[in-house]
Amino acid sequence: MWLRDELLKSIWHAFTALDVDQRGKVSKSQLKVLSHSLCTVMKIPHDPVALEEHFKDDNKGPLSNQGYMPYLNRFILDKVQEEFDILEFNKMCWTLCYKKNICTKHLLISDQEAFKVWCIFNFLSEDKYPLVIITEEIEYFLRKLMEAMGSVWNEEKFADYKLQLNTKNNCLSAWELIELVGMGYFSKGMNCQTLSMGIMEVFQELILDVLKQGYMMKKGHKRKNWTERWFVLRPTSLSYYVCEDLVEKKGDIILDRTCCVESLPDKEGKKNLFIIKCIDKSFEISASDKKKKQEWLQAIQTCIQLLRLGLPSPHREARLRRREHRQRQQSEEDDLAERMKHLQAANENKQRQLEGMRKKMEEAAAKAAVEEHRRKQTQLDLQDRYRLDLEKEKMVRQQMEEQVAQKSSELEQYLQRVRELEDMYHRLEEALEDERQAKQDKEAVLKLQARLLEEEAAKRAELEQIHLQQQRALSQTEAEKQELVAEQLAKERALQAAMLQLERMERQRHGALEQYEKVSKKLERAANKTKTWKDKVAKHEGLVRLIQPGPKGPQRITNWGPASFTDAELELRKKSWQESKNQGAQAQ
Repeated sequence: MWLRDELLKSIWHAFTALDVDQRGKVSKSQLKVLSHSLCTVMKIPHDPVALEEHFKDDNKGPLSNQGYMPYLNRFILDKVQEEFDILEFNKMCWTLCYKKNICTKHLLISDQEAFKVWCIFNFLSEDKYPLVIITEEIEYFLRKLMEAMGSVWNEEKFADYKLQLNTKNNCLSAWELIELVGMGYFSKGMNCQTLSMGIMEVFQELILDVLKQGYMMKKGHKRKNWTERWFVLRPTSLSYYVCEDLVEKKGDIILDRTCCVESLPDKEGKKNLFIIKCIDKSFEISASDKKKKQEWLQAIQTCIQLLRLGLPSPHREARLRRREHRQRQQSEEDDLAERMKHLQAANENKQRQLEGMRKKMEEAAAKAAVEEHRRKQTQLDLQDRYRLDLEKEKMVRQQMEEQVAQKSSELEQYLQRVRELEDMYHRLEEALEDERQAKQDKEAVLKLQARLLEEEAAKRAELEQIHLQQQRALSQTEAEKQELVAEQLAKERALQAAMLQLERMERQRHGALEQYEKVSKKLERAANKTKTWKDKVAKHEGLVRLIQPGPKGPQRITNWGPASFTDAELELRKKSWQESKNQGAQAQ
C-alpha cells in the first residue's frame, strides 16, 4: 500500500495545474473530472453525488485546496482497498500538469524521462506545500544519477551550484529540477542515451523499489529444466521476466518473514546455486559467478530481514533517516540560535556594564587627568618659584663675591646669627619639654579629679542609703518613735558631718578645677611660646622644623564640669552607683 503523503503530492500537482488563474481555487466541474479520473486509476467506485453532497453548502464559486482535501481523504483515499498501478496514477497526474509548466523540446531528455524525474521529485520532496526539494536531497539525487551513468561526482561544481541555490532559498520546484537535469549541467560530455539510462536506473531504484536486477538461470517446477530469466528484486517480491524489457512476466516469488535463502552446492552441471524457500514452494537459481551469487544472497536476505522487522523499503527508510537527521539538525540549530540569543543578550548586558564601567573609568581618568594637571601646574609653579629663588640667590651670590672684602664683618654677624639660632633651637627644645611636663601635670590633675568624683559618688550613695534608712524608720510603729527620733538625731548629726565632708570635698574639687585652669593656661602659654619660636625659626631661613602636638579629641562634660576620664570609666561608675542603689533598696 502506497503512503497517503506520496499520493497527495501527485494530486497536488494536478490540482495546481487546474488553477489557471493561480488564485488557489478550482471550479467544481474540473474537480469532478479530477475525482472521476482518480477513482478510475485507483480502482475505487466513483460516486458523483458525493461531491455535490459534500459541497452543497458552498455554491459561491471555485473551491480551494483546503476545501477539496476533506472530500479527497474521505471519499477517495480512505476507500483504497487493493493495489493499483502507481505508474498509471502518476502518469494521469503528470498528464494534467506538465504541459502547463514545462516544455521538453529544448532539453536533452524526453517527456518520458521528465516524467521519471518528476516522480523522483515527489519521492524526495519535503512534506510541505508548495512542494520543493531541498539542497541535501538534490545532492543525493544527482549523486545517484552520476553513479548510474558511470560518471565521477564533481564536488566543486556542486558547491558552485549551491551558491546559486542561495538565491532560490536553497530549494527547487519540480519543473526547476527537470530543467536542471534536462539542461545537462552535471552531465556534460554524456550523450542523451546515457542520461536516459541513468534516469531510468534511478527511477527503478527509488520509485519502483527495484533493489537489484539481472539475468540468472531458474530451474522449472514441472519439467525441471534450466531457463535464463531477467530477475527484478523488490522489497516484497522477486519477479522474473523473459527479458529485460519487462514486457512478459513469467512469475513472482513472494517474499515474507517466513522465507529464507540458502546457498547450494554445485550439481547437475550448474554452479553458483542458491535456493529460496517459501511456505509452499522452493526456487533453485543459478547466478553467473560467485560475486553475483553473493550479491543476490545478501540482497534477498536484506529484504527478508526488513519484512521480519516490519520496516519499509531501504530507500524509504534512508529518506526517513535523512529527514530525521535534518530535523535533529534544525532542532539543534534552533537550540543553538536560542542559546546564542541568550548569550547575545548576556553579552549585550555585559557590554552595557562594560560601557558603564568604561564611562566611569573615563570619568575617573578625566578626574585623574585634572588632578594630574593641577599637580603638574602646582609643581610648575613651585619650580618657577624655586627658579626665581635660585636666580635671586645667584644674583646675591654674585654681589657677595664682588663685595667679599666688604662683607667680612657681615660674615661674622651671620655666624653670630647661626649661634643665636642654635641657642633658639635649644630654648625651643626646653619649651617643648615644658609643654610635655604641662601635659603630664594635666593628666595628674585629671586623675585627681576622677578620684574626687569617685569619692563624691560614694558619699552620695552613702547619703542615699541613710535617707532610705530614715524612710524605713519613719514607717515603724509609734511605740518605737522616741527611739527612732533619737536615732534620727544621731543620723542627722552624721548627715551633717557627711555634708560638711561633702562641702570640703567640693572645695577640693573647686581647687582641682582651679589648678586644672592654671595648668591649661600654662599649656596655652607653652603652645603660644612654641608658636612664637616656630615663627622665629621660619623667619631665620627654616633651619628648625617644629614638632606640633596632635589633634585633641572632644572632652566629655558632666554635671561636675570637664572630666578627664574616658567613656568606659564613666560606664563603670554608672554601674557601681546602680549596684549600690539596688543594694539599698533590697535592705529596705
